[in-house]
Amino acid sequence: MYCPFCSALDTKVIDSRLVSDGHQVRRRRECLACHERYTTFESAELVMPRIIKRDGTREPFNEDKMRAGLMRALEKRPVDTEQVELSINKLKSQMRATGEREITSEMLGNLLMTQLKELDKVAYLRFASVYLSFEDISEFADEIARLGKESLGRGKRSKKKTDKK
Repeated sequence: MYCPFCSALDTKVIDSRLVSDGHQVRRRRECLACHERYTTFESAELVMPRIIKRDGTREPFNEDKMRAGLMRALEKRPVDTEQVELSINKLKSQMRATGEREITSEMLGNLLMTQLKELDKVAYLRFASVYLSFEDISEFADEIARLGKESLGRGKRSKKKTDKK
């Protein structure tokens, strides 16, 4: 590590600590030449799969683009930023867990819709209406009905659990 003050190559680590819930290491360093101190942050650089678009083109995964799509769907919805960040981390983990070097944009879109369904049903419908290219109101209504059936199914299960207690 070069010293940012005098560009000397010899530095020593004075202190190391985990930050960002263990995802980064913060290191205090001292230059052995000029004796200035500075802080560095280290994090693992994980290789994300490339995205194969519908038209066949390939592009690197862009977290900012994915975050923008999620935020657009979640606009004016009661979802914490922390929940969004956890969802993004979960999505990235799922993508890496495939073990593939490339995944289709369709697969990424389906992973996004699954996360949105867990976060907020209205945001899910917003995203799905654009992503699935609903042609008319009946397709929208069908998706709402499907969501309603899923919610009722979950509600019945949770009622049974509480009835047994």
